[in-house]
Amino acid sequence: MKKTILSAIALCLSMLTWAQPQGPMGFGQPSTEPDFKNVNYAGDNLEAHCMDIYLPKTGLEKYKVIVAIYGSAWFSNNMKGMTYMSLGKPLTDAGFAVVCINHRSSGDAKFPAQIQDVKGAIRFIRAHAKEYKLDTSFIGITGFSSGGHLSALAGVTNNLKQRSVGSTTVDLEGEVGGNTKMSSTVDAVVDWFGPVDMAHMENCETVKDGNSPEAALIGGAPADMPDMVTLISPITYVSKKCPRFLVFHGDADNVVPHCQGVFFSEKLKEAGCLEEFISVPNGQHGPVTFNETTFKKMTDFFKKEAKM
Repeated sequence: MKKTILSAIALCLSMLTWAQPQGPMGFGQPSTEPDFKNVNYAGDNLEAHCMDIYLPKTGLEKYKVIVAIYGSAWFSNNMKGMTYMSLGKPLTDAGFAVVCINHRSSGDAKFPAQIQDVKGAIRFIRAHAKEYKLDTSFIGITGFSSGGHLSALAGVTNNLKQRSVGSTTVDLEGEVGGNTKMSSTVDAVVDWFGPVDMAHMENCETVKDGNSPEAALIGGAPADMPDMVTLISPITYVSKKCPRFLVFHGDADNVVPHCQGVFFSEKLKEAGCLEEFISVPNGQHGPVTFNETTFKKMTDFFKKEAKM
């Protein structure tokens, strides 16, 4: 487990290094502070429950919303700044309010705490929309790597409070921050190379071992917890009720296998929920996959779904 944690930290640091000082493929590091910084969506003192809100500089009364989530192999509880550096600027430039959220790490709490945090943040956004100039007639969600996993999971579990597989039941909604009369649904999803089918993460054939990030997430070796492996996998929940999805995955990704995007997209397509699967030639786990063309694909998709 120690080796896995160190590897994840190294990955995060490499992504941070790659993102600075210019950010991905020429998108500059944000030169302005969030319009609203460290807003706590849970009503507690946890850094893991803080969000930053960035608004376009166009002077409108309110803006449609994109929630954005960082990748960290679920090991970090405070990387919301990196999220905006990686994905945020193209979205604010396109006219969206971007809400970059923290969530509890696998070291803080085991699954389903992370998806409960995401849903709690979305309910908070709806409950406090006027205060933060947010137009919740449209809420999209996006994220990369483990943030892609959480974004995808939020989309495929719209209106689903809990789910059971075998003898294991998970509370997907939770009550983080309250606002339980508000909806936690999202209207569109962009998944950037997220791990979405945990049963096929090792060579696209089977589960990872007990030292893997997903083992840390669920609190045990995936091979010993097949029901939980099913429950943490967004692919499990795909149905015709899902919102539209855009999926990106680099064909040279050496962290999350390219087949993850392929398997997920095939399932979404069968359900009639796939906008497009974009396999990026020579795309790695961030570098090359993040580029001006793929960012435009993302913003065009969200603008179409938001009717902007």
